[in-house]
Amino acid sequence: MEGRDKGLQVLYGKPLIEYMIERLRPQITNISINANRNQAAYAKFGFPVFADELADFQGPLSGMLSGLEKAKADFVLFTPCDSPFFPKNLLEKLKSALENDRTLIAYACDEEREHPTFCLMSVELKKALRTYLASGERRLLQFMRENKGIPVKFTTNEGRFTNVNSLEDLR
Repeated sequence: MEGRDKGLQVLYGKPLIEYMIERLRPQITNISINANRNQAAYAKFGFPVFADELADFQGPLSGMLSGLEKAKADFVLFTPCDSPFFPKNLLEKLKSALENDRTLIAYACDEEREHPTFCLMSVELKKALRTYLASGERRLLQFMRENKGIPVKFTTNEGRFTNVNSLEDLR
């Protein structure tokens, strides 16, 4: 993205973050935005904004740890800001899988691959995640597998996990 903040980039006349909010609103009651820069711009969307608590922006797991630390619920739904057409039933399916398998993490997958940045995670994993990051590890899928995370299959009819990685993807 040439150093630009992905969530604020415009696709079909709207910032990517706006697509995410529109998809999340019917699914959950409390939305918060994890942003390590441009916090004032994100705050204009009307939701709490927080930065990673760990220094050096250590990747998605660092943001997830910060989200778990701030959570007022037992589970937190995480989504990245660059996949505007994710399934509208994301929470429903992830929650159902957690209840059926009695695990602490459920994450999305489709016919092509796993999408661990789309996950429902228990706040009970705060300590394990903090320890994992302190060990120098950053691999999201490895953390999920080590903590018995389960993949939940979504079809392309339910939505797409395609992400926007470049300015050309926005055209």
